[in-house]
Amino acid sequence: MTRIASGLEVFVDDPPSWAKGARLGLLSHPASVGANLESARELMARRFPGQLQVLFSPQHGLLGEKQDNMISSPDFRDSQTDLPVISLYGPRMAPPPLSLEKVDVILVDLQDVGTRVYTFAATVAKVMEAAAGAGVKVAVLDRPNPIGGSQVEGNILRPQWASFVGPYPLPMRHGFTLGELARHYNATQKLGCDLEVVPARGWSRGDYFEATGLPWVLPSPNLPTLESAVVYPGQVLLEGTNLSEGRGTTRPFELFGAPFLEPARINSKMAKIPLPGVILREAFFEPTFHKWAGELCRGFQLHVTDRRSFKPYFTTLALLGAIRELYPDHFAWRQPPYEYETERLPIDLLTGDAAIREGLDKGTRVQELEAGWQKELGEFLDGWWDFLIYEE
Repeated sequence: MTRIASGLEVFVDDPPSWAKGARLGLLSHPASVGANLESARELMARRFPGQLQVLFSPQHGLLGEKQDNMISSPDFRDSQTDLPVISLYGPRMAPPPLSLEKVDVILVDLQDVGTRVYTFAATVAKVMEAAAGAGVKVAVLDRPNPIGGSQVEGNILRPQWASFVGPYPLPMRHGFTLGELARHYNATQKLGCDLEVVPARGWSRGDYFEATGLPWVLPSPNLPTLESAVVYPGQVLLEGTNLSEGRGTTRPFELFGAPFLEPARINSKMAKIPLPGVILREAFFEPTFHKWAGELCRGFQLHVTDRRSFKPYFTTLALLGAIRELYPDHFAWRQPPYEYETERLPIDLLTGDAAIREGLDKGTRVQELEAGWQKELGEFLDGWWDFLIYEE
């Protein structure tokens, strides 16, 4: 296996001319590591002595210790580098002006997971917008999309449902790397950012993460494995319901359930809906925290047997439709607040269009919902190619 080099490694090994003498800021998290699993901030401090001025952290914190949404991270001083850490998740989502006065370039090294609702991309968009206003350059040190960059799925987010789990129109599974997505946001939203992407070297966009030769470091506390990331573009919808998405277990998002579910009954219902590339295995678990903590949950584990044919978004919508129909007195859509939104339903923010929930409430077949978004998805794909960096 030929190991790829992340954008971080490419940047450290051969810095571009604009990095010479520049005052640097760094947005990173625990998955921001180099070849020997050293943190990006260690590598930067050593490679550019005296140039690194400030660190920024996304959701879950610089150290990755914050478990859930709406758990903000405080600002603090990093003991490793003795630099200030500015949190960009919580009451403040964008870099404060004083922090931007300290830097010429903000370096971004985050492991994204290829799903619209993952908040790291929203943080990058906020950084780009603020940096543009302050005349600060943004450089994304790119990393592979761990679930591949060839498959795209889902309805396009409508602007009226924009939020921190989806600031701009995208399908749920967008196929971009974070660097490609930053290019897309900068152009389509006219952010005006002085943006540069340092590509990963050697990645083919059809490759999943294990083909990169890179170590899997949790990008967030509840994506412990590549398998959890593969199902995440669908299973994240469970955050908008009263079903457990497996938080509080060792296999979050792969496992899901609730005390009121009856797996055999659901299986009978699901047998009428073709679900390519996945097997639903009956599973039981007791979450140690979060929804249904300490209670026996009945449900399933998703075992993906063919990633190329598996449709995570379609699969979870099909499951929600079946469960919504079978358990009308027990199933419920989660109520606000969610990701600092206090009025709109979380499920509508997650799907990016209230029509998806309304369709499920009416009993619309998931095949019809999927057919309904194909035209807009096709239009999105017409422009998608313009922002790609990596070939198949």
